[in-house]
Amino acid sequence: MSSTELPGVRSASEAFSQVGAVHVAEGEHLRLAVLPGLELAVRSRPPLRTGLPPALFVHGLGGSSTNWTDLMAQLEDSVDGEALDLPGFGWSPPPADRDYSVTALARAVIRHLDAAGRGPVHLFGNSLGGAVSTRVAAVRPDLVRTLTLVSPALPELRVQKSAVPTALLAVPGMGPLVGRLTRGLSAEERTRGVTALCYGDPSRVTPEGFAHAVAEMERRMALPYFWDAMARSSRGIVDAYTLGGQHGLWRQAQRVLAPTLLVYGGRDQLVSYRMARKAAAAFRGSRLLTLPEAGHVAMMEYPGVVAQAVRELLYDTDPDAPDTRDAPGIRDTEDGRG
Repeated sequence: MSSTELPGVRSASEAFSQVGAVHVAEGEHLRLAVLPGLELAVRSRPPLRTGLPPALFVHGLGGSSTNWTDLMAQLEDSVDGEALDLPGFGWSPPPADRDYSVTALARAVIRHLDAAGRGPVHLFGNSLGGAVSTRVAAVRPDLVRTLTLVSPALPELRVQKSAVPTALLAVPGMGPLVGRLTRGLSAEERTRGVTALCYGDPSRVTPEGFAHAVAEMERRMALPYFWDAMARSSRGIVDAYTLGGQHGLWRQAQRVLAPTLLVYGGRDQLVSYRMARKAAAAFRGSRLLTLPEAGHVAMMEYPGVVAQAVRELLYDTDPDAPDTRDAPGIRDTEDGRG
């Protein structure tokens, strides 16, 4: 029985036949996992050999599972990787209850892991996905072997000016207003803006990668729930920043038991580089990788460097992980260390 024939899972061709061409990188597979009130698009990359430990990758605000394609390819010798599209993003439809809070998104991840029976996994999160993954690791330690966070969206007292427009999406009515004010922008112009915001060096995006991003932007802008998903998810981050007590993200970071790798970029315009030390102190026994030349999506800019750090984490902390520390992989032309 193939993965697309599992109970509660429809084939990608059936699920996505009405929404346009689906881009799937060579070696990847895409399916739709169906749960009560929730449908999640899941992108997977079969490991190079059987028996490798499972991994799950969670993207950030406005992103999708394709944000992890390069890193999953790098780690196919180390993990059995899956990346999901959070509700309302990528190819996943919006949640039935329209709840985009960090807690609700964490619940979606937990429901997927419980239903798939793949846990405990090596859990990866970027930006919003980092906050979601932190909450998952804190409340369900049985589901997480190790935790890798790339520029996680954890509360900051002083938000960078470049991050303010994203935060403003949380204001009621702002999402549709931004949509109306920017409707004259082409998909290519929007994509260039997102790339300039998220990358430390936008020139690292290949022409093919940029073309795929433009096509995805065109598709997403045509979705009737696009701005609603963006606005509600932004509001979810802001609300999570204001939570105190045991539900506060920093308090939950302190409760994480899984060995943790933190990755921060020196040119990150959305999550401050200065938060790296605070995060390293909050996650007990964590290890820190800082990349001065990277932006907000280090796993896309420097997948080889991030993969090597992950391999070392797995070898040092997971008895089931193979020793792939010296695997050749696909190396980055520059390591981003400055």
